[in-house]
Amino acid sequence: MGRMDSFSALDIIKRVIDESVKEGDICIDATAGRGNDTLHLCRLVGDSGHVTAFDIQQDAVDSTKALLSENGMAHRADVRLQSHSEMDELFEENSISFITFNFGWLPKGDHNIFTKKETSIEAIEKGLKLLKSGGIMSLIIYYGRETGFEERDALLEYLPTIDSRHYTVVEMPFVNRPNCPPIPIIIIKD
Repeated sequence: MGRMDSFSALDIIKRVIDESVKEGDICIDATAGRGNDTLHLCRLVGDSGHVTAFDIQQDAVDSTKALLSENGMAHRADVRLQSHSEMDELFEENSISFITFNFGWLPKGDHNIFTKKETSIEAIEKGLKLLKSGGIMSLIIYYGRETGFEERDALLEYLPTIDSRHYTVVEMPFVNRPNCPPIPIIIIKD
């Protein structure tokens, strides 16, 4: 884990992914970005599993496909230039083991293009239905500079409204870090 001051939201979520995703699982990377989560999921699901990654930016799709090819994992995933709010068009309810989201902007990309609260909340709602019993959804909310506060606030208002009879929502904010630290969240379907 290293020094505690370098411990990040990504470290928390990576640990959850490592402990949850098994060979043969069907997973979704709802925000492909540069492809790091997609690649990590592909390694965990093995040849009997599959990962579908979504992103609305061609740059992200191209980066993800290139990373998967470089690592010999392209056969374990498909990368779609499509909004994550349309994931329910491809999958049946109760069929997905793990869904991961990184809300915010594309790393080393255009900060004027970022996820929006309307489609983000819609995608979470659809994803919750797709999760099978015991399935997990991870979220990291990145915000700061000129973007992301509206989405952060909307997500943090929305998450407590998720039906507690069927889902457990755990929010893990860094409470003593400056400069808008990302917020890791996990949702477990009963």
